[in-house]
Amino acid sequence: MTDFETAARRATAQMRQVFDATPLQRNDYLSDKFDANIWLKREDLSPVRSYKIRGAFNAMRKQRALNPDQRNFVCASAGNHAQGFAYMCKSFEVRGEIFMPITTPQQKIDKTRAFGGENVKIRLTGDYFDQTLAAAQAHCAETGAHFLAPFDDVDVIEGQASVAVEILDGLEHAPDLVVLPVGGGGLSAGVTKFMSLTAPSTAFRYAEPAGGASLAAALASGAPTTLPHVDNFVDGAAVARIGNHTFAELSGVNPDHVLSAPEDRICTTIIELLNVEGIVLEPAGALVLDVMDELRPLVKGKTVVCVTSGGNFDFERLPEVKERAMRYAGRKKYLILRMPQRPGALREFLDLLGPNDDIARFEYLKKSARNFGTVLIGIETEDAATFDDLFEKMEIAGFEHRDITNDPVLSEFLI
Repeated sequence: MTDFETAARRATAQMRQVFDATPLQRNDYLSDKFDANIWLKREDLSPVRSYKIRGAFNAMRKQRALNPDQRNFVCASAGNHAQGFAYMCKSFEVRGEIFMPITTPQQKIDKTRAFGGENVKIRLTGDYFDQTLAAAQAHCAETGAHFLAPFDDVDVIEGQASVAVEILDGLEHAPDLVVLPVGGGGLSAGVTKFMSLTAPSTAFRYAEPAGGASLAAALASGAPTTLPHVDNFVDGAAVARIGNHTFAELSGVNPDHVLSAPEDRICTTIIELLNVEGIVLEPAGALVLDVMDELRPLVKGKTVVCVTSGGNFDFERLPEVKERAMRYAGRKKYLILRMPQRPGALREFLDLLGPNDDIARFEYLKKSARNFGTVLIGIETEDAATFDDLFEKMEIAGFEHRDITNDPVLSEFLI
C-alpha cells in the first residue's frame, strides 16, 4: 500500500469521529434511463451538504498535529468551503476567521455562522472574491494564522480522497466508471489519485461548467491557466484557475474525457432531479448528472458512480433555474414584437396563440404619432416545436418580430 493510500484511509477513519460516511445509493430512475447500474455518492447529504468538510477536516487535523499550539485558522470563501471550515473549527475547538465578499447572500452567511457558532468570526470584505482572498492572506501574514486553502493543498486533496475510500468500501467491486465534478480540482484530484492506485481498471470522466472550464484550459496549455472570464452561476465549481497541486494529479487526463456542461442545461438537470427523485442539488452538485446523456453509449451495461458534490441550493434561485431550464429546452422565448398601433391589433395577435401557449411577460407603451409600437413579450409553451408554427402564423399575419432569447446583450438588459 502506498503512502497516499495509507494516509487517505487513515484520514477516512479519523473522520468517523466527527461525521458519518455519506450514502452510496443505487438510483433506479437513472439506471433505467441509461440502461446501466448507476450509483450516486451523495456528498449533498454530508453535515454541511457538500464534500468540502472532508478537506477542511484533514487539513486542520494535520496542521494541529504538526503544530498543537496553532489555534487560529483563516479561510476565504462565499460558499461550501466556508461552511465546512466553520464546522471543523467548532469540532476542533479552534478559532476561525472567514473572509467573505460583501456581496455574499445573507442566507450563506447565516448558515456558515450556524455551523461555526462562537468559534468563527465572519469578515465581509471586497466586492469580488479575488479582493476577499487577498485580504484573508494579508491577515494571515499579519497575525500568523494558518490559511486553509479550499482545494490547492496536498492535505485537502488527501482529505477529499476519502470519497474514493468510501466508494470502494461500499461496492462489492470497483466501478467501471466514476464521473467527477471539477472546480478547483481538489475532489477530482483526490479521488483520481486514490482509485488509480487501488482500482486501476476504473475509468474516469470529468464534468465542469462551460463558463468555468479551468481543467480543459490547463490541459490545452499544459499548465494551470487563468480564464479571462468566468460565469459564476455554478458557484461551487466556477473557478478561474485550477490549482497547481490539483493539476499535478490531473495533468495526465485525456482532454476528451473532460466534458463541458452549459449552465442553462444544468438547470434542466436540477429541475429533473428535484421533480422526479426529490433530490435537491446545487448547480455544482448536478454537474456529473448533466453530462450523462453524452456518456450514454459508454455507460450502457456498466457500473457507474456519479459524485453529487453538493446540495446547498438557495430556493430563492428556483425561479431563475426554472426560467433558464425552459429557455434551454426551447419552451420559453422572448420576442421584440412590432405591433400595429390600431384597435384590434392585440386581439389579432392573441388569436395566433395555441391552446397551450401562455404569455409570461408583456411590456408595451403606446407611442404617439407612430404607426407601430414595440412590445417585449415572453411566451411559454409545453412543446418547443409549437414556436415554429407560431412564427409562421406571425409572418403571414404581418407581425414582425425578433427573437432575443439567446441574445446575450439584449437578454441581460431586458430580461
